[in-house]
Amino acid sequence: MNRETVVMLLAGGKGERLAPLTRDRAKPAVPFGGIYRIIDFSLSNCLNSDLRRVFVLTQYKSRSLARHLRRGWGFLSHWMDEFIENVPAQQRLGEDWYRGTADAIWQNTHLLETVPSRFTLVLSGDHIYAMNYKPLLAYHGTAGADLTICVQARSVAEAGGLGITEVDENLVVRGFQEKPEHPKTMPGRPDRVLASMGIYVFSTPRMVDVLREATAQGEFDFGSDIIPRMIREGYDVRAFVFGSQDDPGYWRDVGTIDAYWEANMDLVEVTPRLSLYDPKWPVHTNQGMYAPAKFVFGGGQGEHRTGIAVDSIVSTGCVISGGRIQRCVLSPGVRTNSYSYAFESILMEDVDVGRYAKLRRVVVDKGVCIPPKTQIGYDPEEDAKRFVTTPSGIVVIPKGYEF
Repeated sequence: MNRETVVMLLAGGKGERLAPLTRDRAKPAVPFGGIYRIIDFSLSNCLNSDLRRVFVLTQYKSRSLARHLRRGWGFLSHWMDEFIENVPAQQRLGEDWYRGTADAIWQNTHLLETVPSRFTLVLSGDHIYAMNYKPLLAYHGTAGADLTICVQARSVAEAGGLGITEVDENLVVRGFQEKPEHPKTMPGRPDRVLASMGIYVFSTPRMVDVLREATAQGEFDFGSDIIPRMIREGYDVRAFVFGSQDDPGYWRDVGTIDAYWEANMDLVEVTPRLSLYDPKWPVHTNQGMYAPAKFVFGGGQGEHRTGIAVDSIVSTGCVISGGRIQRCVLSPGVRTNSYSYAFESILMEDVDVGRYAKLRRVVVDKGVCIPPKTQIGYDPEEDAKRFVTTPSGIVVIPKGYEF
């Protein structure tokens, strides 16, 4: 069945709610978890599920993403009909760029003529999760469905920010609500809803027909347009549940600064729900050539000069030179100097933290040098004068910022 499936991975979004991290890059290209980019998780799921025909549909500020795909994901053999191919937006069907998720697929359906497929798996490049897609594809094929929506059980309180599927006892989808105030709950579970994960399996001919009709009538989005249309017109639409009703499995949409920070902090837990250390489910990426991480100034130098990191991810090339790192995620090449302190912070590539500097719940983008004795994350009013801050208190220092 995997050889009958083509993956269309949507990676062209602006990610405005992740600004300023998306000021110079597309959302799927934002660094995550130290050495990864966000898109690596969806791509790794494909590779680990033996899905090796993947079109990555890019648009917004795609250079960084295209470079990452070329360097980190160009190893598949076209002689074996395997590829992960970057497909930039081309205005192929008119003067418009992508007008929505469904329109992005529609403008690239010509690719399905060059790589024939029975099924099309539509994914998003900006979610963090580990999932084997084989059971989803098997379920779709066995059911003979036109569309299968991958869903996750969530609490009713969370429904207002999600797309909610209304299903019967056989998981046939009877309705779809986008961010409802009064959501339809699961059969027999008035406390739970089934939320769409933005993962869709289409029977390819049906998908092409539906997209042709819908886009001609100005309908460009899967959630608000295509799914309701298919339900209304009597197509066989099914739901596939990821995880269980009470343990839905780990899946995060990191579309906001707070969600992005929280997902990174999930990784530093003693037993994280998403493991980066499972040899049976590796997360692939592109890594530069860095020396091993180094910790210097140990005992005898004074308590606050000891180079130490606890409950943290420390990537290659980092030098913890007398500073203390606690519940942090450090990308390659970070240096923290003597008497500095960082707590619950994300430090991206080549960040330098000066002596006596203190960071608390701060996201620092690439190449920033924090001056000695600087304090960020301790005075909300002062932080807001210079940086993007969230209501929960996360401070973001943009790429290349100069103090």
